[in-house]
Amino acid sequence: MKKMTIRTLFYILGLITIALGITLTIKADLGAGAWDAVNVGLSESVGLTVGNWVMIIGGILIFSNALIAKEKPDLFAVITILVLGQVIDFWMLTVLGGWSVAGFLPQLAVLLTGIVVIAFGVSLYLQPKFSLNPVDGFMVALQKRFNLNLRVAKTITEVFALVMAFLLGGPIGLGTVVILVLIGPAIQFFDPKANRVMNKMLS
Repeated sequence: MKKMTIRTLFYILGLITIALGITLTIKADLGAGAWDAVNVGLSESVGLTVGNWVMIIGGILIFSNALIAKEKPDLFAVITILVLGQVIDFWMLTVLGGWSVAGFLPQLAVLLTGIVVIAFGVSLYLQPKFSLNPVDGFMVALQKRFNLNLRVAKTITEVFALVMAFLLGGPIGLGTVVILVLIGPAIQFFDPKANRVMNKMLS
């Protein structure tokens, strides 16, 4: 029971932290990550909140990933998108609703902070090995179905999202490129540290 509580704590804290990082990268206004740009574009062009679109797109991906991989839908991933969507709206609308950043250097500082926060959150949420965010699940589904390596599958999903974001008028810019380049190394930096902490707590 204690072990499950610790693993669940890592998972939920990770998702809350990821949501804060996503909010910071959007608020930096230099260009959001590809999938976040899709959600912002949908929010601005169609309506509803960014968090609502995280849940809607996530729900669609849960079932499309199952079709691609020829597996049953990962229904536990519904928890992931519900937490992420609700907490993104909490950070975006309640905590940082009236906050904006002016000037390139402050914007860049907020963007880089957001990347670090996302990477830290991802390193926490990956440790328990629960259900993946459906966006990550999309990458894994492509890898399984078409026998791709993860880097190629990840590239395909990111390009797909960038095209969608462009068509929807989402915030693509310098920040999008910076996120794409830095997020992987940042996650690699935090992942072993988070793993050591969780294993120490579990033992």
